[in-house]
Amino acid sequence: MSRHRRQRFQSVDIWPAFVDVLSTLLIITIFALLVFILSQFVLGRTLSSRDETIEKLNARTQQLSELLALEQAEKSRLELSLATLEGSLTQARDEAEAGAEARAKVPELSLQIEQLTRQLAALQEALEASETRSREQEVAIEVFRAQLNAALAEKVQELRAYRSEFFGRLRALLGERDDIRVVGDRFVFQSEVLFPTGSATLEPEGEATLGAIAETLLALSAEIPKDLDWILRVDGHTDKRPISTAQFHSNWELSSARAISVVNFLIDRGVPAERLVAAGFGSGHPLDTGDTDEALTRNRRIELKLDQR
Repeated sequence: MSRHRRQRFQSVDIWPAFVDVLSTLLIITIFALLVFILSQFVLGRTLSSRDETIEKLNARTQQLSELLALEQAEKSRLELSLATLEGSLTQARDEAEAGAEARAKVPELSLQIEQLTRQLAALQEALEASETRSREQEVAIEVFRAQLNAALAEKVQELRAYRSEFFGRLRALLGERDDIRVVGDRFVFQSEVLFPTGSATLEPEGEATLGAIAETLLALSAEIPKDLDWILRVDGHTDKRPISTAQFHSNWELSSARAISVVNFLIDRGVPAERLVAAGFGSGHPLDTGDTDEALTRNRRIELKLDQR
């Protein structure tokens, strides 16, 4: 019997069972794969739907942002309009208040205008009176100017007469000399008559000549009216040759020193100092522009001119 069992056991076949197991595993694997594929498909659809939803939400957000910006701009415009209206309202209120104040001040302003009108009329009358006085004063000034010019012309004529008298007396006193002559309204002495060459010290002959001139001038001054304010101008001139000595560095210094020497001598002889004027011109005012000895001699001179102060 034991032998029979051993034979029976050895004849059992396990392959079908193995195939069944493999089939079962295959089915399970296929099922799992299908489940995975389905889950991936569902997940893909879900993700795609989510992206579309997100895009829609983004678009909506953009629209809302644009609407918000428009609303903010509209709000700003409305706020500006409101501020403008408030300003206009305030201005209108101020103008209304000012108008009320102005209306209240109308009587006072009318009174002020009336007063100013009266003042303006008074000023106009004063201005017209002032213009009349001004015209009268202008006429008086013109009359006075004419009288003054006539008086000055008369004094000038008087002075010319006394100048002619003075020159006539000098001419009679000094005689006809080539080195003493009348040039225009001046009595001209050649420098050699009064001074050595290059010196401002009077020579004895020059002192004698000037002494006679002083006596003639004093005699004539006694006849000149007190209201005729006269002076005797003493002008020194040199030739154009330059000079440079220890005492004089230029012709201007020499001509000035000679004019001063003549004035000092006349003062010593009694001529009032306030009636004398000394001036040096150097070589700047020649009588002769030539270069000859005669021209240079003519230009070295002392001129006396009886003039009005």
